[in-house]
Amino acid sequence: MADRSKTERPSDGRAAAPALDDDLIWGINAVWEALAQQAATINELLVQRGKGGMRLQEIIDAAKERGIAVRFVEADRMRVPRTCRHQGVVARLSAAGLLPLDELLDRIAGEPSPPPPRLLALDSIQDPRNLGSILRSALAAGFQHVILTRDRSVPVTGTVARTSAGAVAHLGLCQVVNLSDALNRLKERGFWIYGAVAESDAASIYATDFSGPVCLVIGSEGKGIRPLVRQQCDVMVTIPMRAAFNSLNASVAAAVIMFEIARRSE
Repeated sequence: MADRSKTERPSDGRAAAPALDDDLIWGINAVWEALAQQAATINELLVQRGKGGMRLQEIIDAAKERGIAVRFVEADRMRVPRTCRHQGVVARLSAAGLLPLDELLDRIAGEPSPPPPRLLALDSIQDPRNLGSILRSALAAGFQHVILTRDRSVPVTGTVARTSAGAVAHLGLCQVVNLSDALNRLKERGFWIYGAVAESDAASIYATDFSGPVCLVIGSEGKGIRPLVRQQCDVMVTIPMRAAFNSLNASVAAAVIMFEIARRSE
C-alpha cells in the first residue's frame, strides 16, 4: 500500500515515473488476502489486459461475486510504477467503509425524528478534492448520509479523506451501481428528490419547500446530472446568480444548497 501525492522527477532529465495513487494493494497474494479479509473496503480491481492464469481468474470471480468493479486496462494504466511486480492485478482501497443501500436505509429509518433525514446523492463526481470538499460540507450542514455511484466516480481514496478533514469517518457512505434505482427506493421511503442544476427555469433554492425527508442530487463537474437520474428528481433547483456566470464549482454549489436546506430546519 502506498500514499504518495507528488510525482518524483529524476535529476537526469528523464520523464518522471508516475506517482503511486492513494491506497493501492498489488500482487496476487496481497489482493487475494484483501478480498478475503477486507472486501468491503475495496473500491475497484484493475487487471492488466491480456494477463491470465487460474489464480488471477479466481480473484476476478471473487471480486465480481462481492460486487466490486473490475476494470481491464493496459499495462501502463495500472496506477503503479513499472518497477512494481503487480502480477497483473491492483486493488484500490476505500479510505472509509461503504454500506449497502439496504443497510443505509435501515440506519436512516432507525434515526430519531425530528429533524427529518437529509441525504446527499452524488452523480459521478470525478475530482477527489471536489468529493472531499463536498463530504466536509455535508457533515457540517447535517447531511449524515451520502450515496455515491460506483461507475464514473472517483473512489473514496486517501486524498478524498484528507480533503474532507476527516468527515468520511463520520458519514454513512453508500455506493450503488444504479443511482436512478436507488433514488426510486428513497421515494418509496417518503423522500423528496431535489436535483441541483444551473438552469434559469429551475426553482430557486430560496423559494423551494425543503420540508420533510430530503435527498439532494449533485451532478458531475462537467455534464451535471445524467438524464436517467434526472427523471427521478421531483424538483430541479438552482442557485440564483446576480452576475452573468455559467455555474459554480460542484463543491461550492453543493455547500450553498445544503446550508440553505439546513437553515430552513433551524
